[in-house]
Formats: sequence, C-alpha cells, structure tokens
Amino acid sequence: MRKDNPKLTFDELYEKVCTYIKKDNERKLISSAYLFAFEKHFGQKRLSGEDYIVHPLNVAYILSEINADAATICAAILHDTIEDCDVTYEEITKKFGKEIADLVNGVTKINKLKFTCDNEAVIANHRKIIVGLSEDVRILIIKLADRLHNMRTLWILSEKSQKANAKETLDILTPIAHRLGMNQIKSELEDLSLRYYKPDVYFSIVEKLNQTRKERDLIVEKMMAGVSELLNQEGIKHEIKGRAKSIYSIYKKLDKGKKFSEIYDLLALRVFVNTEQECYQALGIIHSKYRPIPKRFKDYIAMPKTNMYQSLHTTVFGLEGYLFEIQIRTYEMDEVAERGIASHWSYKEKGSNVKASMQSAMEQKLQFFREIMELKEEETNDEEFVRSVQEDILKNTIYVFTPKGDVIELPQGSTPIDFAYRVHSGVGDTMVGALVNGNIVSLDYILNDSDIVKINTSKNSPGPSREWIDMAFTTQAKNKIRSFYNKIDKEEYAKQGNDLLQKEVRKRKIPFAEFFSNDNLAKLFDEYRVGDLNELHISIGSGRLSAIQVVNNFTNSSRSKEDILLDKVNAPEKKNISAKNDIIVRGVDEIKANIAACCKPIPGDEIVGYISKGHGINVHRTVCPNIIEGEERIIDVEWNDEIINKYSTDLLISADDSKDLLLNIISKSSGSDITIQSINNVSTSTRYLVTINVLVPNLERLEKFIHDLLMIPQVTNVERNIK
Repeated sequence: MRKDNPKLTFDELYEKVCTYIKKDNERKLISSAYLFAFEKHFGQKRLSGEDYIVHPLNVAYILSEINADAATICAAILHDTIEDCDVTYEEITKKFGKEIADLVNGVTKINKLKFTCDNEAVIANHRKIIVGLSEDVRILIIKLADRLHNMRTLWILSEKSQKANAKETLDILTPIAHRLGMNQIKSELEDLSLRYYKPDVYFSIVEKLNQTRKERDLIVEKMMAGVSELLNQEGIKHEIKGRAKSIYSIYKKLDKGKKFSEIYDLLALRVFVNTEQECYQALGIIHSKYRPIPKRFKDYIAMPKTNMYQSLHTTVFGLEGYLFEIQIRTYEMDEVAERGIASHWSYKEKGSNVKASMQSAMEQKLQFFREIMELKEEETNDEEFVRSVQEDILKNTIYVFTPKGDVIELPQGSTPIDFAYRVHSGVGDTMVGALVNGNIVSLDYILNDSDIVKINTSKNSPGPSREWIDMAFTTQAKNKIRSFYNKIDKEEYAKQGNDLLQKEVRKRKIPFAEFFSNDNLAKLFDEYRVGDLNELHISIGSGRLSAIQVVNNFTNSSRSKEDILLDKVNAPEKKNISAKNDIIVRGVDEIKANIAACCKPIPGDEIVGYISKGHGINVHRTVCPNIIEGEERIIDVEWNDEIINKYSTDLLISADDSKDLLLNIISKSSGSDITIQSINNVSTSTRYLVTINVLVPNLERLEKFIHDLLMIPQVTNVERNIK
C-alpha cells in the first residue's frame, strides 16, 4: 500500500480512479467534489505545515487502492468539510446528493469523538461508530482510511498524543478492520500503532528482522523457485510471492512467550492460481515433495472465515530444514483477503451472479454490527453495553455449524442458548433441547470450534425459562429472553391493573362513563406520564402506581402526596409467613422454626438456630447481638435451596432533607420484586431518618434495593435495623 505522500495531487488521484471508474458522470462528480473541498479548505494548514487538502486527497487515494466506488471517493474528499469548514449537510446534499451527504455526515459524527480511557468515552465511541455503520458500512471504511493517513503522519504530534492515538487504534479500529476482512489496512494500522505505542519493542523487532533479512530473502527465493518448478511440471499456471510477516504479528507471538527464533512462519510464500480446484491440486503437489507439519493445515476455502477470507494454509519442512508457511488461493480470494468487505466493489461489473454473491456475503459480515445496534436499542446499562461489545463482538470467537453446514460465529463461552438466539429469536423462544455432534447436551453446555449444533423446537413450548438468562453467555441472548418475559409481564400487569382500577372505581361508586371519559383520561395520562390506558394499567399492575392513588386524582382528594404514597405502601395484604419448610434444621425433619423479630433474617443471610423453651427454634442472623449468650442452645440451620416466600426485614434510611424522599423511596421499589409494608418518619435535629419494613425474596435483591436507595441524591446512608 502506498505510503503518505505530502505532495499528492488531484491529477494523481484522478488518474488512479479512472483505471476502474469508467462512467463520465461519476468522474465529473469526483472532480466537482475536489474543487469544492479545495475551495472550502483553502488557507487551512495541517500541523505539519502542508495544505490541509493533502489529507482528504490521501484518504481518497487509500480508498482508490481498494477500488472504492465514486460516492465513497467523493465522501472521502469531502469528509472534513462539515467539521472544519462553514459547510452544512444540506449544502452537500444539494450539490452532491443525499448518498454522499450521508456518508460525510456519518464520518463527521465519528470524528467529533475524542477517545479517552474512561468508560463513558469508550461507550460513546462505540455507539457513534455503530450508529454510523448501521446507516452504511462505507462510513466506517472511510473512517479506517482517515485513521490510516493520520497514523502515517503521527510523528508531528507529542509523544503523549501519539500513544493515545495508537492505543485507541489498536483497541477500537483494528478489531473492526479485522471483522471487515480489510487485512491491508488492518496490518498497516497495527504496525504503525505499535511503532508509536511501544517504540522500543517495535524497533527491536525491526533490527532483528534486518539482521536476518539477507539470509531469509535468499532461502525464500530458492523455495519459490522449487515450488514453481513443481507446479510448472504439472501444468498449473500460477504466481508466487514471498510474504512478509507484519511486525505487529511478530510482536503478538513474542508477547505470548515465544522466542524470535521460534517464529517459524517468518518464512512464508503465497501461491496464486486461477481456480478453486487448482488450489487443492497445488496443495497436493507441494505436499508430495515437502513434508507438512501435522495440525498446521487449515482449509478456509471449504470453511471460510466469517469476514469472507478464503485460502489454504499449510506449514512444511522446506529447503535446508527451514519451516515455511504456504498460503494457496485464487486471485479473487486474494482480493477478498486483502480488501475484505470492500472487495465487493471490484466485482460490480463482473455479472449479476458474482455481484449478488458478494453482496450476500457482505450482508452476512454486517451481522455483528446489527447485533451491536440491537444491544444499543435494548434497555441495557452502560457497563452491560461495553461488556457486550468487548466480549460478545470484539474478543475470541468460535465457529459452529448448523446441520445444513451454515457457519455461525459466536464468542468463546457460548452455549446452545446463544446459538439458538443467534439463528433467530423464534428458534430460541421455542427451543426444547439441543444436540451437539449428534449427542444430547444440556443447555449450559459450552460449545467448541467446529461443533455441529441442532436445536429441537416445539410449537407447544411455553417459551424460554428465566433460568436461561444465567446459562446464556451473550448479552444478545440474555436480552431476548428478558424481552420475552417483559412482554408477558406487561400483559399480566395490564390485566391486573385493569381489574384493580375498575374495582376501585366501583368501590367509590364513580360512574365508569365519567372516570373513563376522554378528558379525565387525558388528565391522568399527563399526570402520570403514560401514553395510553394500557400503559396506565401496566403501571398499576406492576405497583408503580396504586389504583387508590389514580382514583384519588379524579376525586380531587385533599389528602397529601405522602398520605397517598403511604396508602400504596399499606395496600398490600400482609401475610404471616411460615418458615417451616424454608429452614432446614440439621438432623431434624419436623420442627417449628420462627424468624427472629430482632434481626429479621432473609434468604441469603448467614443464620443460626437458637433453641427456646416452648417456642421451638428461633432463627437469627449470625451477626445478631441477641445470640451472644447461651451458646449451648445454638444449632446449625440453613436455608432451603428453593424458597417461594418473601421475608420481612427493616431498613434505616438517613437523608439530608425530606423533599420528595418518600416518593423516591417508593419509586425505587417499583418493579424490583420488593414490597414496602410500612414507612415511619423519625426526624431529629440534625438528620432526617426513615424506617421502612420491606418484604424481599432474598439478600441479593435487598442489596440491589439498598444500592438503588443510595442513588437518591439526599440519601446519605442505608442500613439494616436490628432491634
């Protein structure tokens, strides 16, 4: 690939694009884009002192080397005009059309981001990149070319800026270039990033390569001649090139503990033939003379990588005992290997079948970008989003097969649940079992490379189990299971809310026609910020609102907001909970167990039993001060594995002031499987205290609720109360 050219002219770029862009109107459009950009950037300089127009010209030239289409070349020339000049999206649309304007606007969005190490910036970066990608993959291809030229001229920046740019390139852009299969650009970005991020390591490798270059070049030439003679004898037309291993790939192997002398694929050949059949013939011919190393053969022709890469890889004992890595591929495979998703431009004029095939392949490779878009749209928090992008999308992957031989790409650690939801949501929702390589497996089975996975489905399936959320590995699958239950829960909440509201209206003897009139409903929708009656029912059914509260709004009750909230709190019927079946007393089958009123343990707490006279066993938390005395009465008890009851416990909440405090506390309990049974205010001269009694299913839910309460601005402390 051409290096940075500070003296690049438009004539050179135009000559290059004319080698593959033949339509006059497209050539004229490129010329117009250059004249427009030249005028807008006139007088602007880069930090290096050269005219600014040199940068977009070099970006366009990089793209011309992968035969980018006219719209992409125009957008590359114009890509900084919105950001750095007095140019608007509407102006570019009017002059060059919506397609080019959208590309320029997408790159502008990405370029506005300043990457830093803190999570929020990384999240924003990922999201902006993906938003751009979802509109048109060419936006990202332009961004990669833009970054490549900036990396070529990175020497002008301070050392701190060099390292920051190099790190963000390695962390964010090169993995995406890899997924797009754009090996040419990816390799150069990696080498340049290493050059500035770890210059000592980079130049150490360069020095070692230079020391052995003469010897390497000589043995490679001899090996090329030997392989070429073999293929000529069999009448296979071919071309052979020596392949230089990238500095960054050498660094990665050294970083894993290998010695420089152990990196045997420093010696490498690439063999090009005309047909797929000749690839396999050439492989057999080479193996007939040069003994292959077991387990070093890879057939990426029969099983292509998901970034469209196809080639045969083998490592053989070559001349003088040297090990050689040899790649065998057709010329078209090489085009795809070097340019990846961008290579489809090269086949536009080669007939509809080839074009359709390439377009289909491109669509498949964009699947993972669409997955990120799905994650962005799901109600995930920032930490989940970053983890998902980093682990589900950009980390180690495995390739498994459907029974028909289709390749499905998944992150390492995935289960049949992840596979099912990757195929289709309907497959996941109706799954009743899975077979891997013909054997029945559990749904938490960890899939391996090359597994053949068959998902058994049933129309009568009740849907995914909630337990699958813990078994699934990918955030995508987890979210789809949650989405399934959110829909069911909303339907149930809507039904319950409707029943509760109608019951309360009847109880107050309010005519339905009056309460459900358009005017009153509009008032209620505005008051409670819901879109329609169904949403209001859901809010009531889920406990976010109470039917009493909503009807009170209609009757213009003079009661205070705090009174209404306390109505909501006290509305649920309190139940006496039996702990008999939830507490296991070691060595005793049937015995009465009581939850101690002083410390009120809940499932998940560490507990002990205390034998009381005439009252069976009282169950305390191990930290309860009331069990210090009488250790001879203490026995071992434990919680049952399956508990359906909720248990009562007390919380003491300290706050700076009382404004909206009750409202905030109630809202934090909504939809969290927490039931507030009572609230009491305990004001002091220095603090505002609230004690609340809650019903909770377990300690994990309680701790999350406490964490949520601490997020209330005026709350300073939350602790469990022991009497």
